[in-house]
Amino acid sequence: MERQSLSRLVRGEFHKLFTTRLWLWLLLASLALTALYASLLIAFSDGSGTWTPPLDTAPGQQTLFAVAAGGTGTLAAVLAAIGVTGEFRHRTATVTFLATPHRGRVVTAKLLAYASVGAAFAVLGLGVVTAIALPWLSAKGIGLSLTAHGIPGTALGVLASVTLFSLIGAGLGALLRDQVATVVALLVYRFVAEPILTGVPALEAFSRYLPGPSSSALTQITLTTQEFLQPWAGGLLLTGYGLTFALLGTVWSVRRDIT
Repeated sequence: MERQSLSRLVRGEFHKLFTTRLWLWLLLASLALTALYASLLIAFSDGSGTWTPPLDTAPGQQTLFAVAAGGTGTLAAVLAAIGVTGEFRHRTATVTFLATPHRGRVVTAKLLAYASVGAAFAVLGLGVVTAIALPWLSAKGIGLSLTAHGIPGTALGVLASVTLFSLIGAGLGALLRDQVATVVALLVYRFVAEPILTGVPALEAFSRYLPGPSSSALTQITLTTQEFLQPWAGGLLLTGYGLTFALLGTVWSVRRDIT
């Protein structure tokens, strides 16, 4: 009975999500960003001083497919954060929690729903990279097999990475509750603060443990300008980030006054 109730709550979250077109706009934006990243990587792969390995090598092709995580992860997290904080912004949280007094299950349903959405974003992002890479690399005389060169492992890493970023976004939204503050925090961190921190060589010993570099390690990105953790270590670390934010957001929502 309890499982069925949680299932209904998850379906309710999907219903709330699809009543607006925000998910569609963020999906299209994330796929456009993925397409841009993949196109730039292929276009400049032959240039001197490139940061990525040649695309006729396994590390180069893994790095190419890993851009799907960078293109979709942040916006999937933003969508999750908006979905969670929307309850407080539109003052429907009181009604939601009165209808289902067990707040922990309500937050769990949100986490499950947006983790699923994140996984879908990742799959579609990988599809965009595939659609761009196959004909373009073929035209350059580079063979590409989706079952070789470690690409399946990278694809699984992308799927896990975007799903975990969705958990981070949802958990952060449950912690902060303020929609604007949460979205701004996510965007500023991912597009401004983290690139600055990872771009300083003196901070490399610290910055490799941040969420973005952890995702890069998990998806097996190879750059000439930065060293990453082993994939398993990056995966464990990013999982820790995702579960920590999810747990803190759940506990805070349960203990904090609704208003």
